[in-house]
Amino acid sequence: MNDSRSLMALVLAFALLWIPLGQHDFLTQNWMKVGTFMAPFLVLVAASFSDKSRRLDARGVSLALLVAYIIHQFEEHWVDIYGRTYAFKPNLNEFLSGLLGHSDVQEFMSDTSVFVINTSLVWLVGALAIWRGSQHVFAALCMASIVVLNAISHIGAALIAGSYNPGLLTGVVLFLPVGIGAYVWLGRISKPPLMIIAASFAWGLIAHVLMISGVLALNRFDQLPESAYFAVLIAWSLVPAFAPWRRRSD
Repeated sequence: MNDSRSLMALVLAFALLWIPLGQHDFLTQNWMKVGTFMAPFLVLVAASFSDKSRRLDARGVSLALLVAYIIHQFEEHWVDIYGRTYAFKPNLNEFLSGLLGHSDVQEFMSDTSVFVINTSLVWLVGALAIWRGSQHVFAALCMASIVVLNAISHIGAALIAGSYNPGLLTGVVLFLPVGIGAYVWLGRISKPPLMIIAASFAWGLIAHVLMISGVLALNRFDQLPESAYFAVLIAWSLVPAFAPWRRRSD
């Protein structure tokens, strides 16, 4: 499939995900289940179209990162290690409330915020990294950065709170080795300049800042329209795929 047809398929897929067609309430509650059942099909498609004579390239690395993130989302947003369902949002609201000195739990994170954050800064970034992998490696590096930084955020929150948070287990045992391994492998096969590696890490840091600051502005201080917040997240998710770096991935 050529680039233009692949892009059309991606546009259609995310349009069906985001454009209100009566599916909004279902998806905000069940998007992580859709992702869980999608993961084996992603692996199957990759295996069907892979060229066994070739080494793992940036597209394969991006796919591995996306599947790893979907596995992480299962623990984080569906069923955690204690068997609790949908535990991330209340856990984060409780954590942020305590961190900001509130005596009662505030509603910082909404179901809709969780849905858009994960489908834009994860699914869209991962899908575009797979699509752009044959042109340049920056998108794959950005996907690796979001994986590594998410693991660090889970570990940091656990150290501050002194307790487990949903997603911590896969953050440690899956995200750190897969994310760091992706950086090492992409560096070996593509030899990107240090500036591009640093820029990908900076992109991931800014993504996390936008994510949290936007949630606070939207749901806590009422300073940001919901549509504007979601537009910012989607726009930032497009940056890795359309950045002006054209270094080939293999």
